[in-house]
Amino acid sequence: MPIAPAISKLEDLLERPAVAALLAWRREAVQSARFDRNELTIYLERGSIREACAILKDSAEAQFSFFSDLTCVDLYPSEPRFEVVYHLLSMKRKDRVRLKVQLPGSDPSLESITPLWPAANFFEREIFDLFGVRFQGHPYLRRILMPEDWEGHPLRKDYPVEGYR
Repeated sequence: MPIAPAISKLEDLLERPAVAALLAWRREAVQSARFDRNELTIYLERGSIREACAILKDSAEAQFSFFSDLTCVDLYPSEPRFEVVYHLLSMKRKDRVRLKVQLPGSDPSLESITPLWPAANFFEREIFDLFGVRFQGHPYLRRILMPEDWEGHPLRKDYPVEGYR
């Protein structure tokens, strides 16, 4: 069975509840979207992630009430350097959405979603610890895996293989 071509036009994705809810809320917050291999990815501006998650969580159409995962990708030497990736699930509709926020290497910070989903607490701490991305409004942002006196962030691509000496 051939793979269907990816859909990248926002106008063609309006039947997707996540896209429709976010565009109805604030169109300029959605930078782009892509539906490929039955997976929806939405790129958001960095200042709107918490509100966008709240819209998707509380929207009667979207109903993405389950926070599944949060991770980060270092795209060094490209700029924007970091991509923070959120995975949400609508159990009622049996649907998933991936939200991505791109961050510059000079200021890797964005809002915490811990007030919406307390389960995001340890994910955000892990990303802070290993990549150095700061989450504004996080209740207890400190290292979780590395010792408190550790220098640097070991999952950054420019981190020395044997550590700093």
